[in-house]
Amino acid sequence: MTVRRLIFLSVIALMIPACATTPDNTHRDEAAPEVISSQGQAEIQQGAVIEARFKAIQQAIRHAAKSAGGRHSSRDLIANTKVVDEWRENNHYFVQIVAVVGQQEGCQATYKKRIVATAFPIVTSGQISGNESQDLFGGIPREIMNQLMETGDFIGRNQTRTVLYARPDLAPDMITTSQYSDNTIQQLARQNNSQFVLSGVIRDFAVESTDYIRGAGLLAQAKSALRDVIVRRGITVDVYVHDGLSGALLFQHRYSDSILGDVWIPVGYSVGSARFKATPAGEKISRIIKMATQDIDRVFSCYPFTTRIVKIDDNRVVIAAGAQDKLKVGDKFVVYGNSRNLYGLDNSQGNKQAIGLLTLDAVNVQLSTGHLEVPGNIRKIKVGDWVKSW
Repeated sequence: MTVRRLIFLSVIALMIPACATTPDNTHRDEAAPEVISSQGQAEIQQGAVIEARFKAIQQAIRHAAKSAGGRHSSRDLIANTKVVDEWRENNHYFVQIVAVVGQQEGCQATYKKRIVATAFPIVTSGQISGNESQDLFGGIPREIMNQLMETGDFIGRNQTRTVLYARPDLAPDMITTSQYSDNTIQQLARQNNSQFVLSGVIRDFAVESTDYIRGAGLLAQAKSALRDVIVRRGITVDVYVHDGLSGALLFQHRYSDSILGDVWIPVGYSVGSARFKATPAGEKISRIIKMATQDIDRVFSCYPFTTRIVKIDDNRVVIAAGAQDKLKVGDKFVVYGNSRNLYGLDNSQGNKQAIGLLTLDAVNVQLSTGHLEVPGNIRKIKVGDWVKSW
């Protein structure tokens, strides 16, 4: 009787650290937002008005960041900035901007970014048995996408039956058929009209072996007696976000945790459901999903908005974004050719030059129509070219 009691106390001692909770640091005191007005200017060289406008905006943002007292970088202010006035004078381009800054991390996105979610294959087959839920492969990316949409900064497309990685163990590397044509990321982004592509792999979901218990003595005996009841299972998920325009990998993060106790997820339990979250494994996976969502939102809410040109009608340009993307009549976008890189990933100077400046005249739910500042530039653009918020 005494030995049983000691075993019971030993098991309780093992379980207490696993049941301890980490303090929730998600609630932060936030100061009231501060509005900063700033002006920028740039010389118009060789008639390059669009380039001068872009440089003037960059200068204004730098001035605003300096006025914020070092609390925010220029990049942090990008999505929180609005051009309220712009004019030309003495061969210079002037802009007046208003930036809203606060104590919160990340940016309040001016426009919603479109993201397409793909499946998260498992690296080692057999780690998820046929008697468990098979929803992890599509459910994890689906829930990340859904939570991103709930932030109000994203519009999601579900392609979780699409697997990007023929060799999940080599992810994020992908096997491409040709280095000269668009890769899988670019093709998927174009087909779904998405700016970003979400992917990932389940790097590990193995149950700890119960065949061998390390050590000797009473503690080892307790583990051995209960090894078929209290089991440990590790979980590691790699999450990636690619740029749909260039195919470049912009975000890579690994999330790891362990599950103690009932490590199994019954058949039919869908990721995100109440009964899924009620299981020990589901609770840990849901925590990983939440962390990944917060990290992606913090990084990509600051990125410039991009979308594609879907139609050119005389002097009118139609783009694949509208009111649901938070676009409004009068908004201005820079037009880039399909082969041009928006994030400076190419060293070619030609890839950094814009074609024209588009001003929106009409906006409906999914499409918007605008005109170019220089009508003659309409001959330089084609369907499939990209537009970018300054």
